[in-house]
Amino acid sequence: MNRCGQLVITSNATISMKLLFTFFLSALSFCSSIYAQTSTDLMVIKTDGKPKHLTIESESIRLLTDRPEYDNQPKFINEYQLVFSAADDQENNDIIVYNFTTDKFTNLTKTSDRSEFSPSITDCGMYISAVVTEPDKKQRIWLYPTSFEPGELLYDDIQPVGYYDWYDNKAAMFLLGDPTKLIYARGRNDIVEIDTAVGRSIQKRPDTSEITYLSMNDSKLIGEDNPSKIKTFDIETSKRADIGVGIEGAQDFIWLDKNYLLMAKGSNIYKRKYNEQVWELLSTVSIDTHQNISRMAYSPDLNVLVLAMERKK
Repeated sequence: MNRCGQLVITSNATISMKLLFTFFLSALSFCSSIYAQTSTDLMVIKTDGKPKHLTIESESIRLLTDRPEYDNQPKFINEYQLVFSAADDQENNDIIVYNFTTDKFTNLTKTSDRSEFSPSITDCGMYISAVVTEPDKKQRIWLYPTSFEPGELLYDDIQPVGYYDWYDNKAAMFLLGDPTKLIYARGRNDIVEIDTAVGRSIQKRPDTSEITYLSMNDSKLIGEDNPSKIKTFDIETSKRADIGVGIEGAQDFIWLDKNYLLMAKGSNIYKRKYNEQVWELLSTVSIDTHQNISRMAYSPDLNVLVLAMERKK
């Protein structure tokens, strides 16, 4: 047990080493591209109103980062701090903490032999988690204390991990492979296989025990579009549900609260209630230097939306 009360899965985990080795071999072609180092920056836009009546003040857009390297995967860890993955000029990624109160950036990690991606906060609030590409190219979840002490490996037998989210201090993980797989590490010798052929956006639905994700297996044809279904799996009851489809071509979504989702495609941002089918266009983000929103993070406390956008060449 670590200080979060989280079980560390060792070689006794029910996912066998043979299975993991198979995943590792089939994932080699994915690993070089899953965290492709495109040139992206983070933008901050003010919002107004609660999720049901949310509006985006597009004219308030400002650059939070402005570098030719990769600044992406933003995630709020509390009411005033944001974490993200940032590459240096050698394409080595570290986790950066940005404080909206002090307007300061701080390195949580600064490692020359490995890269850290997909930062998040554990349920207990004591660790920043990250997917780490280690020197031998293994991709596993590590925990970095918010006190800036050295990091520690979480599940040593579960890899290669691409993306994840938390429920009850345990991780729901997207495993690279062909097909990809979504699992939940309920405990030692208790790995729940949720689905296969899933998208990269793994999101816990707020104030529920549901893990939500895009299903690449079950696309629903709507006109000429071919969007992916958004599915849920309830960790407590094992109940599954479909909650409509995503925006065609979009790979990521976030929850504003337990009822409303955001997705983006190109420079457009859309909102939808989970039990409705129509996506509402909230805003079109126009900025001369950037295009194509890839990821978003929302803070109801600060009333801001953070966007990751590609730099125009």
